[in-house]
Amino acid sequence: MNTSKTEIDAATRREYWVPLLELSVQEVFDLMLGDRLEATPEPAPVNTLDVTSMVGLAGSICGLLTLRCSSKSAALMATKMLGADGAGAKAQMEDAVGEVCNMVAGNFKNKISGVGDTCKLSVPTVIRGSDYSLSTLANDFTMEINLLFHGNPVVIALQLN
Repeated sequence: MNTSKTEIDAATRREYWVPLLELSVQEVFDLMLGDRLEATPEPAPVNTLDVTSMVGLAGSICGLLTLRCSSKSAALMATKMLGADGAGAKAQMEDAVGEVCNMVAGNFKNKISGVGDTCKLSVPTVIRGSDYSLSTLANDFTMEINLLFHGNPVVIALQLN
């Protein structure tokens, strides 16, 4: 099979993107946090996800990547990523979660042939709290991955337009 044809097909057929997103998440957590995530078929209870980071994608693909987790998971990310602990981890958790989300988005877009240089990322936005609703115009295609980070839920979603 011709490799370039395979790459083109993968870039245009979004059903191939779920494994690419899963791989991107695992690589970022492995590299930046020194941890592997566990897949879970169970969706996380929404009220446990009180930290949300969002990164917009614009260009050859347009949409929004979100990472939702608990404050406990966010503080653990800060501890592992920045070496902060206790109060320092809580103070740095928004930065850590925002950067992890940004790195997942960048890693993901670079895995799709021809997209890396033609898709730009926004600065991460982080929301604290679980009582909000999020509406985006990116609603043509949505994928969501439910994972566990040290037993705590982490939800990665990609909404594309």
